[in-house]
Amino acid sequence: MNLKHKALAALAALAPTGALAQEAMTLDQKVNEVFATTTGPFVNLIFAPLPGTSFPWIVLWLVVAASIFTLYFGFVQFKFFGHAIRLVKGDYSDPNDAGEVSHFQALATALSGTVGLGNIAGVAVAVGIGGPGATFWMILAGLLGMASKFTECTLGVKYRNEYPDGTVSGGPMYYMSKGFSELGLPGGKILAVMFSIFCILGALGGGNMFQANQAHAQIAGIVGDYPGWITGIIFAAVVFAVIVGGIKSIANVTEKIVPFMGILYVGAALVILLVNFNMIGWAFGQIFAGAFTGLGVAGGFVGALIQGFKRAAFSNEAGVGSAAIAHSAVRTKEPITEGFVSLLEPLIDTVVICTMTALVITISGQLMMDAETGKFILNDAGTAIATVGGTSGVALTSAAFGASISWFPYVLAIAVVLFAFSTMISWSYYGLKAWTYLFGEGKASEMTFKIIFCIFIVIGAAASLGPVIDFSDAAIFAMAVVNIFALYFLMKLVKRELQSYAARLSSGEIKPYKH
Repeated sequence: MNLKHKALAALAALAPTGALAQEAMTLDQKVNEVFATTTGPFVNLIFAPLPGTSFPWIVLWLVVAASIFTLYFGFVQFKFFGHAIRLVKGDYSDPNDAGEVSHFQALATALSGTVGLGNIAGVAVAVGIGGPGATFWMILAGLLGMASKFTECTLGVKYRNEYPDGTVSGGPMYYMSKGFSELGLPGGKILAVMFSIFCILGALGGGNMFQANQAHAQIAGIVGDYPGWITGIIFAAVVFAVIVGGIKSIANVTEKIVPFMGILYVGAALVILLVNFNMIGWAFGQIFAGAFTGLGVAGGFVGALIQGFKRAAFSNEAGVGSAAIAHSAVRTKEPITEGFVSLLEPLIDTVVICTMTALVITISGQLMMDAETGKFILNDAGTAIATVGGTSGVALTSAAFGASISWFPYVLAIAVVLFAFSTMISWSYYGLKAWTYLFGEGKASEMTFKIIFCIFIVIGAAASLGPVIDFSDAAIFAMAVVNIFALYFLMKLVKRELQSYAARLSSGEIKPYKH
């Protein structure tokens, strides 16, 4: 009996039969209907287009902010890139500094929250709608987003709460309330409450529902269709076992999983690109040409640009404020150092991993193209590129991997499960810190949120992709609305930290720590 048959047998033993199976499938449909109905107005508000255009205002909000931070801090993402690498290696780490995790663990935890199914399913959505040209705008958004990440994570450490037992709590809700108060500005606490509410919604939506949904889709695509709630219950049990131990438990898991899953996925993509080495130049040509012409995709140039920026924001979360929560737990006495470390995230997440996914999909032949015009063929609805077998999301990425090497979808299935799992445990921490900001610290408060979080994993696995991805995007982008508004007022505090640190670093006052 091969691996597939063993998996099918195991699931068959778990799956309900007869009338019970029919009832389970009906439950999935009911969950989906209720979810789509209740979240529709919220999604429509967040993604409303600018008057007279099809361009969502929220995308412009993120891109303009990332551009402003890049210019305001003098292209900090390039100037301090080398120093960021040294910080991650631990060259400047003092184990006696306040905090709970190392620079590397903080980076791994934040990356585990961003390097997830947005890199696999999200990129497939972007390329499927906006064509390969969306990749160019995704890369640009990633490079600019490094400055947004730097700004928010510096503030996250600067204004965190440090408790007598050695634990810390930090993130946008703390720098909004404390930072605004320090500057004598009103409204900081109101912004903090708004952000916390959206963060909880983002944790329940993008942080676990979308992950569980796409993980189930990939597993079901290999072992056969079965009710989504079964996958949800299994994921919920494993996630709960990890998150019950807090940030140290999460960091200990993510520092092992993130490098492994990154190497596994990137390695798989590299093998496919090497097998199709002669097509890589053509694929990059499609990316650059499609970025400015659209090559026949829905919405043309604007469609490619919108999809690229949307997927980049969902993938690396720059400007959203979520990563600032994870980075706040770092051991350091210099807040700016964690800002430097954090700017590596969009580079790894979007510029490297998302680009590799897009290249694999582009060269796979899964996107249908008119041989005479060189333009893509749209589906019957005219909303996306027609694909072989009508696949989209994670199924499109899986088909793209399988087109080169038949057994690669199994490798992808492992990567999908790891990505989903790591993202869920990181976002549980983000949502937890927002929850405790609103309802107070304490074991009872924390356990309440953790149980709610795990229930939503089951709901996400049972719902369909459409409502889940829409709600996930809307909740996470709503966090960015509040966060970026606050960053505009607080960025001068970050510049003060940057100028002080840069002067001391160049003078030799700041030296590598002798371990």
